[in-house]
Amino acid sequence: MFNLFDAILGIFSNDLAIDLGTANTLVYLKGKGIVVSEPSVVAVQKDSMGQRKVLAVGMEAKKMLGRTPGSIVAIRPMKDGVIADFDITEEMLRYFIQKVHNRKTLVRPRIVICVPSGITQVEKRAVKESAESAGAREVYLIEEPMAAAIGAGLPITEA
Repeated sequence: MFNLFDAILGIFSNDLAIDLGTANTLVYLKGKGIVVSEPSVVAVQKDSMGQRKVLAVGMEAKKMLGRTPGSIVAIRPMKDGVIADFDITEEMLRYFIQKVHNRKTLVRPRIVICVPSGITQVEKRAVKESAESAGAREVYLIEEPMAAAIGAGLPITEA
């Protein structure tokens, strides 16, 4: 059913698609194509209390590899296509969403995130909650094989 309120919100927000990969993260912006393609890496500094502070994300974090003191480590928050570190994944998602989303708009974006087909419901919930905490208005998950089929133009509605 057509919802006028959602249609109006859609005019003022950016719709995003995110391929949250183990090695790289891609962000697709409706009407513009892929606008971000960066490594899924986060540079984190640990203090004496064990607290972690995010210093850099993506390409900037990758550039820091091997050039920083021992208290700064590079973390890949995704392992085998699933979230290995919830908090760091949330920070990484927040960074990519804020990098693409127009801050002048008050409406948060709708986001579609590709997930591996074999992940559990708990892992799906973790991805969804990370995106919501990172600033998404609505989050939809699509399994990677389905996204690939849609991208290839296959007739997915036929059995």
